[in-house]
Amino acid sequence: MHTYDTAGTYQVVLTTTNIDGSDTASISISIDHYYNLAEIKTDFGNLTIWLYDKTPLHKSNFLMLADSGFYDSTTFHRIIPDFVIQGGDPLSKDDDPGNDGTGGPGYTTPAEFDSSLTHVYGAVASARLADSVNPDKNSSGSQFFIVVGLSGAHNLDMEYTTFGLIISAMTIADDISDQPADMSDRPTTDITMDVDVVLYSRDELISNFSFDPDNN
Repeated sequence: MHTYDTAGTYQVVLTTTNIDGSDTASISISIDHYYNLAEIKTDFGNLTIWLYDKTPLHKSNFLMLADSGFYDSTTFHRIIPDFVIQGGDPLSKDDDPGNDGTGGPGYTTPAEFDSSLTHVYGAVASARLADSVNPDKNSSGSQFFIVVGLSGAHNLDMEYTTFGLIISAMTIADDISDQPADMSDRPTTDITMDVDVVLYSRDELISNFSFDPDNN
């Protein structure tokens, strides 16, 4: 049995031999490469996240948490129109709204700053504690935010690790940011999410999202 680990087109030659001689036939096989993306499911609709290879620690951590169901039933606990929506805190599952934004998986992720990954509209970045207690700017192990300001949030560049980009349905994030909130920017009605790992080939990304992974 042959295993093909690399995407591409392969020419496979099959030869059969018997007492009368041998016959040869060839077939062409195309092997697609599939990319791991994340999908945030909410009552408002679904958001699809492209995860950057330039931030491998954040990418692998986010995929691991999503695949384990860690994010399921957590909420977007902080919404600020024209700025960000933030979620991913496991404490947002409990009945105490006062602790939302203070929890995590029990670890942080080292910062992975890259000057090419900025806080544009639709950027996905890790939340973190303030510099006064976190001088290395390490990221929260689970909390993240999505930039909903049309002009971005570039005051956060090189301060918070940007590790992904929403490639589908930013209108959903905009709708979430426009929901009623209290003085602490917490939605007055819980906005829950589930996060799953989803697989797409390059052709599917182009046809479904007009997104070419070779250029990102």
